[in-house]
Amino acid sequence: MSTTKSIVIAGFGGQGLLLAGKVIALASMYQGKEVTWISSYGPEMRGGTASCTVVVSDEPIGSPIVKHPDIAIVMNQPSYDKYNKLIAENGYLIVNTSLISRPECLECDDVYIPATELARELGNERVANMIMVGALKYMLPTKYVRQALEECFSNKELIELNMKAFELCY
Repeated sequence: MSTTKSIVIAGFGGQGLLLAGKVIALASMYQGKEVTWISSYGPEMRGGTASCTVVVSDEPIGSPIVKHPDIAIVMNQPSYDKYNKLIAENGYLIVNTSLISRPECLECDDVYIPATELARELGNERVANMIMVGALKYMLPTKYVRQALEECFSNKELIELNMKAFELCY
């Protein structure tokens, strides 16, 4: 039986959404999965809307386009307002409660994480993205996430900080 999961990561530019998607995609590839990754962002340099979609499957993927994701990681209020209505039946909405004031998804299972606050406690708000990705630890074994981070960063301190953030959520 084939397993396919579609994941959207959405927020504003500068929150590391595309990096989070790349880490999910690479970690999934290292597990031998088929993967697609596409990004979307507004015309602003920083602070505009941004998202990426990752599809992970045991079989070849027919299309990277996703209308109703199985999982949505939402980092800010506009992203929450959009994706809480689009999540697939029995899907998961992973909500950054540090920046989202009205979480209430009636159609899905929610996971609430004060990611920005937790990242601040780690000393760097920029790792809030990896805290949110940590909610996917059930499908992303730590060794593959580390391997993905090593491909994305050459700085060992950044790799360790991001790993700490990933493991914090779990």
